[in-house]
Amino acid sequence: MTYDREKIDGLGSKDVMKLINKHMADVVPDLQRNMDYYLGKQAITERERTATAANVTAPNAQPVCNHAKDISDTASSYFLGTPLSYSRKAGAAEDEAKQAAFDALLDALDKATTDDDDQENALLLSICGKTYEYIYIAEDAAELREKPIDPQNAFIVYDQSIEHTPLFGVYYYQKTNDLDESAKQPDTYFIVMTETELKYYKVPAGSGEVEVLPYDIVQHQLGQIPLIEYKNNRFAIGDFAQQIGLIDAYNTMTADRINDKEQFIDAILVIYGAMLGETEKESDEALENLKAKKLLELPDDKARAEYLTRQLDENGMEVLRDALKEDIYTFSHVPNLTDENFAGNSSGVAMEYKLLGLEMLTKTKERWYRRGLRKRIEIFLYFLGLKGAQLDESDIEITFSRALPKNLLELSQIVNYLADDLTLKTRLSLLPFIEDPEAEAEAVEAEKQANVIRQQEFFASTSTESGQQNDEPEDGAASGYDAINADEQ
Repeated sequence: MTYDREKIDGLGSKDVMKLINKHMADVVPDLQRNMDYYLGKQAITERERTATAANVTAPNAQPVCNHAKDISDTASSYFLGTPLSYSRKAGAAEDEAKQAAFDALLDALDKATTDDDDQENALLLSICGKTYEYIYIAEDAAELREKPIDPQNAFIVYDQSIEHTPLFGVYYYQKTNDLDESAKQPDTYFIVMTETELKYYKVPAGSGEVEVLPYDIVQHQLGQIPLIEYKNNRFAIGDFAQQIGLIDAYNTMTADRINDKEQFIDAILVIYGAMLGETEKESDEALENLKAKKLLELPDDKARAEYLTRQLDENGMEVLRDALKEDIYTFSHVPNLTDENFAGNSSGVAMEYKLLGLEMLTKTKERWYRRGLRKRIEIFLYFLGLKGAQLDESDIEITFSRALPKNLLELSQIVNYLADDLTLKTRLSLLPFIEDPEAEAEAVEAEKQANVIRQQEFFASTSTESGQQNDEPEDGAASGYDAINADEQ
């Protein structure tokens, strides 16, 4: 959403309510649809509600093959299933002040549980196409906290310039204080977040067009808008949003196959050339007898009985269903990990080719997510008082790791091959089980130095013992020498 920067000083609750209403009308329906599909509330369930309203008694199975959830879970886990790692860029000035500032930043991010929030953000990105993160100061301690915000309840307003500079963020929700929420319309609460302050508003039900003053204003001291927007891609499209039509078709075909089987069980029995009874009562008794004994007696050879059923082409249905399933995963660029193509012990290169589409998708996610991470780090550094002379966000390198099984033997061979071309720190960073390559490289060097010292001490002690043995003759030799001297005397 955009707003005229020249009118920002006159922004009031009426203007914000107009933006909220626009967000609820234009954006929220698509976000809610995506969330419903992830939770299994898909279009196939509409058939059940329609049939119930019409008192339809025919088979009406409503299976949900939740490809939407499978796509989002796979994509988000591959993207941020492994926590992010932070390090100082190579070539940055090495001094104690900067290192202490970097350690303080890592400690603050750890206390704010950013790893857990990153995974939640990744899932919301995959489902909705975008998400928001609210950074605030904890009430019980002078520490920063962050909270992922559902994109259905937040948005950021930008100016109309070519750079689209953010003007303010809005978080809103509706609630009623009555136990019976249907007793009255809910009140609307919203927070307007600028670079310097937070304004809290409450708009009573039915007064959306009335100018309301904020009931509280707080100076947040975070240096910029504490609401961060993350996008899944340039157009903020979810990972399965464009495959919803295919998902509906797949569920419909599965439902039709199940309904066909149920209709076969409840098929109509047609009798030619005979009757079950002369009266309705006799017919009912004969029908009950038929159900119990599974036996029907006909009067002559010309009489016959058969079930009235509909025959479906099972092979054709299966071919079409497999094609729909393949298209769902193909166009979403998220592979079906249960497919037989992923069976066996594939090499690293072969696995990368199979995951090429997902890797391209994840690279796009990574590029857009990195923008939000930069803003997060800037806010943390500003709050900690570390921005500027001591540490700048540009000095920090963010590393994304893929949640994928690795061929450790193959990686170890690569590390050995590169021993003469790359530093130890760089080679260790190729190994997935090394969380801190720099610390591991230092530990390896320290261990080598300790081994050298132990070897030097060992050889020194061995040489000393050897010299002592050469200087002092054995007891037998000394006694013989004394005996010879005695004889000569």
